[in-house]
This record gives sequence, C-alpha cells and structure tokens, in this order.
Amino acid sequence: MPTAAEPMENLDQIGREISACTDCALSRNRNRAVPGEGPSDADFVLVGEAPGFNEDQQGRPFVGAAGRLLEELLSHAGLSRGQVFITNTVKCRPLNNRDPLPGEMAACRKYLDRQLEVISPKVVVTLGRYSLASFLPGEAIGKARGRPRNVNGTIVYPIYHPAAALRQQALRKVIEEDMQKLPELLKAAPQPQEGPQEEQLSMF
Repeated sequence: MPTAAEPMENLDQIGREISACTDCALSRNRNRAVPGEGPSDADFVLVGEAPGFNEDQQGRPFVGAAGRLLEELLSHAGLSRGQVFITNTVKCRPLNNRDPLPGEMAACRKYLDRQLEVISPKVVVTLGRYSLASFLPGEAIGKARGRPRNVNGTIVYPIYHPAAALRQQALRKVIEEDMQKLPELLKAAPQPQEGPQEEQLSMF
C-alpha cells in the first residue's frame, strides 16, 4: 500500500528532473530552475507564467514583489501560501523577463501535467494570460477571468497575474475580488468524470 510520503517523493523527483532539464533554450541561461513548491495534497494549484529574477536566484516561485502581493491576496481569501502549490508554465526564467515562447511552454508542459497528476487538485488557478492559454487556448484573459470552468473534472479558474496589479493599480480590486471566491470554489468542485469535457460553472 502506498505511504503518505510517496506523493511528495514523486514531486521531488519531478523537481530534480526539472532542475536537470535541457529541453529548451531557457536552460542555458538559468541560475536555478523553479519547479514549484507546496503540499502534495493541496486543494489549489496556482500556475503563473514564468520565474523572474528573484525566483531564478532562489529557485522558488513568486518570491519578488508579485509574490508578496500574492501572499496578501491569499490571506484575504483565508488561505496561506503553505496551503497551496505554486508553480509556473515554464520553470526557467526567460532572459530580461520576456514572455515565454510557445515552444518553451510546450517543453515544460509535461512537468506541469505530472505535477497536477501527483497533486490532483480540486482547483487550478491560472495567473495571467499565458497560464490561461495552457488550459483554455484561445480565451482572452479579460473575458475569462473570474469564470470557473469544469475541465475534465477539475475547476480551472482564470484570474489576472498579481504583477498586473503592480503595473495597473485599478486591477488590484478585480484580482482581490476574484481571489476571495476561492473558498467557494471548493464547495462546487466536481467529481472526476471519464472522458474530456469542459463546461462553465454558473456559481458566480
């Protein structure tokens, strides 16, 4: 029978593979890869876009200004950083903090999929348009944000990236309102179903 430690061991193994990965050009200039962090049984997985300078230095996600804001937003929702798993669509920092390229996102997707398989979260919160595109291709963040979807038995909940609120103060209230709905999403979490499906939940 599997022990409680085995899922975390699997996450650790994925993290080691990410740290040694050379599947795209981002690996050539990284200081440290940023696999992600959080409990292996988290109800929420937050998926950002890419590590920045501070994350590249420390090997941890969301440790700069956007990370501090994220922790504050989680607190307003009655959650702590230690209760959620936080990662990114790409695990290495793009030079000069440019946007991740489609090929880079594709190269990292296998790691994200494996992390989600281990954790089996009830809710995946996509932070920003590139994370959104990984789960709901073709959707615009301005229209998709705040609208939870049932995708193959998991709630996908798009919101703006916290960094957007640092650039545009007017977005802060929007992000706060969306984050405060997280506890309610757990109550509406669907039971896993066989076969692909996607539907918008009408709870909000």
